This record gives sequence, structure tokens and C-alpha cells, in this order.
Amino acid sequence: MADVDDDLDLTTLEDDELVQQMHEDLYDGLADEIVEGTNILLERGWAPYKVLTEALVEGMRIVGIDFRDGILFVPEVLLAANSMKAGMSILRPLLAETGAPKLGSIVIGTVKGDIHDIGKNLVGMMLEGAGFDVFDIGINNDADSYLNALDEHRPDFLGMSALLTTTMPYMKVVIDTLKERGLRNDYMVLVGGAPLNEAFAKSVGADAYCRDAAVAVETAKSMVDELRQQAGAAA
Repeated sequence: MADVDDDLDLTTLEDDELVQQMHEDLYDGLADEIVEGTNILLERGWAPYKVLTEALVEGMRIVGIDFRDGILFVPEVLLAANSMKAGMSILRPLLAETGAPKLGSIVIGTVKGDIHDIGKNLVGMMLEGAGFDVFDIGINNDADSYLNALDEHRPDFLGMSALLTTTMPYMKVVIDTLKERGLRNDYMVLVGGAPLNEAFAKSVGADAYCRDAAVAVETAKSMVDELRQQAGAAA
């Protein structure tokens, strides 16, 4: 950023200007500025949910588009997502108090035998930034670990990640276990990871393949919208 921005007093900005500046600060991964901007908007009487959607979620939407289009790369998006988390640390307890709406919820984890988590972590942060509740159960998860998390959190989605060709077949083990226990239709299953593709996702019985974090957000949003439309039509 230019030197002039280093001396920018965020309190002097009008609300619309401040929100735009927060979008730019998210894009640049400036966590301290996001915390300051979030607090300023709250002090001005903004509802926590409005701060989340207009300042943070919209900023991460822009980041997601440029990530999808190859303008931004993983290190830059991780910085943006960490800045988003800094703002969320302020908003999360306030949102819980006000019962703010959520888009949905997801349990995510890397499959058994695989300890890679950078991609998974990025997906989780991007989904949280988009308004989802994310329950990250970490790495090296067997079928029971996934099922226990599903039973505890009752999410809309199950997300599984793998980076190794030797571990990706375990996704089918998890999905088959869901089927055996009569739970498969209770969750939308998203899978992702470098060696995966659409054909693999279909072969193991997943609902969708997400090639990166931006696509994961778009896919989850689309599936939630479709479910809501179906529910509205059935009402």
C-alpha cells in the first residue's frame, strides 16, 4: 500500500468510505486495520450482522473472485482470511447474542492417513467468512471421527480433504459408512484436494467436487439456496 495509507485515520471516514477501505484492507491482509474498522462501525451503531455482511463477507467475496481467477494466490488469501478472522473474533460473541442468521454449517477434516491441512484450513476460513458455521476436526480422520462430529454438530455439510492419491479413496469409506448407518441423505458431502476431480467425486458418491476454496464457498451457497427454494416450494 502507498505510504499515504499508512497514516490514514479510519475514524475520519464516512461509513461507506470506511466499508470500502475495509474491503481493501482485507484484500491486503491487514488484520489490525480490520479490527479497528470493525470496532469503529460497532461504535457508530452498526448491527454486528451488518458489519459482518457488508464489510467482511463482501470483502472476502472480492478476495474469493480474484483467487478463483488466478489474480491472488494461496499465501495472499491466507493473509486475507486471517484478517477476516481477526474481525470475526470481535463479532462472533455479538452475533451469538443477537441470534444473527447463518447460511449453514459444515464439518470439515482431512481423511485418515493424510496430515495436509493448508487447503482445508483455507476452505474453512473462506466458508466462515461467507457466513457458515465451520467445525474443523483437523487431520487424519477415520470414519468414526467424522460420524462423531456429525452427531455432535448436526451440520448441513460434510467436507473431506485429501492431498495424497493414497488417502483419497478413504473418502468412499466414509460415504459408504454413512450409507450403512442410514445417514447419507442427512448431509451434503463436499470433497476436495489437489489429486481429486469431478469424476472421482462422482465415483465415491459425493455431492460435489470443489477444486479450491472459492469454489467451495460458491458451491455451498448454491446448494443452500437450492434447498431453501425446494423447502419454500413444498411449504
